Amino acid sequence: MITKRRLAAGLCGLAATLAAGLFPASAAADEPTAQEPPKIDLVLDVSGSMSARDVDGKSRMSAAQQAFNDVLDAVPDDVRLGIRTLGATYPGKDMKTGCQDSKQLYPVGPVNRTEAKAAVATLRPTGWTPIGLALRGAAQDLAGGDATRRIVLITDGEDSCGQPDPCDVARELAAQGTHLVVDTLGLVANDKIRKQLSCIAEATGGTYTSVQHTDQLSSRIKQLVRRSAQTPPVVPKAVQGSAQCGNAAGITPGVYTDREEFGQHRYYKVAVTDGQELRATVSVGADRAVNADYGVLLRAVSGEGQELVRGSDAGSGRTDVMSSGLRYVYPEKDTDSDDALPPHTVCLEVSNSFSAPDAVKRTPGLPVELTLDLVDAPDEAADVAAFGLGRGWVLLGVLAVTGLFAGLIWGWLTRWRVAVWRSN
Repeated sequence: MITKRRLAAGLCGLAATLAAGLFPASAAADEPTAQEPPKIDLVLDVSGSMSARDVDGKSRMSAAQQAFNDVLDAVPDDVRLGIRTLGATYPGKDMKTGCQDSKQLYPVGPVNRTEAKAAVATLRPTGWTPIGLALRGAAQDLAGGDATRRIVLITDGEDSCGQPDPCDVARELAAQGTHLVVDTLGLVANDKIRKQLSCIAEATGGTYTSVQHTDQLSSRIKQLVRRSAQTPPVVPKAVQGSAQCGNAAGITPGVYTDREEFGQHRYYKVAVTDGQELRATVSVGADRAVNADYGVLLRAVSGEGQELVRGSDAGSGRTDVMSSGLRYVYPEKDTDSDDALPPHTVCLEVSNSFSAPDAVKRTPGLPVELTLDLVDAPDEAADVAAFGLGRGWVLLGVLAVTGLFAGLIWGWLTRWRVAVWRSN
């Protein structure tokens, strides 16, 4: 008679067999490479307006200090954090002097919580609001190495200096290709403030958040700090495309960042060898107001200018990013000779059809992210299943095996139920 214990043991064994058959063990992973700890610079507005008492019955400055204390207690050990201020030292009315008022309060590095809290506790609402200057200073605070970088700007107002323009500074930082993200938090719900802080964040792929309470401010900064600790496996490399294929920069598998003006064409050169498949994707971000109707085109062309393959996408209305991709196998046709073909030069052409109103600034260009990979091309024998579930054969096989084992399990359960019924 089949007992419950035997049934359970049999089901466990069957599940293990099924898992081993459908999901074979992969090869041992390579040893992980050490990554630099992420860097974060908290930029705090200490201008005179931070003395206003409209956040949970206390001043904006007091609310920010309390939130900073909470954040410092929660900073992960693998994060390097610093603090920069703006408007903290000059109480006068001279604009030239006030617009140079930004300093590093606590250097970016491992956090000594006692020292950092003591430094924050000394701050008093004082001067002007040179946001653009502070952003440049924060970028310098984070300079060096290949770690991911994040600036978190906390302010209650717009930039009061005008030069440098904060949005222009944010675009400059994004154009440097140093994987720098700027997140902005506004302590006052105001359309002008929202517009400027959103512009800063969007230019670097960051976020804008309006906060009105201390716990909201603390929670949001903690969230951004934790997000920074999730270091991406690949840091994009800065590259400059060319207007022509002949003198284009050579690139290898990886992720690259560049800037492209409205309607511009940029070329990047790739060496593809016999039996390789080139895979490429491109994303063009709309980090400023653009007109409706736009598109992005990615082409692979030979050194002689012959188009090999293309990918494109288009849209209309509001967008944040447009993407496209392509695949190209070299050689595309079989050859009678067994000799390997010489390396083949392929140029990737990236172009866009974005446009914008006359009032929108053209420089720097739109952010471009290009991903490239070279893999072994599928051989003729495996060509049918080379593209996975797209051809349906793998899916059909999985369904067949699943149905077979489901039938066996159902039959086993039926036999057990009959045996139990007869024993009673």
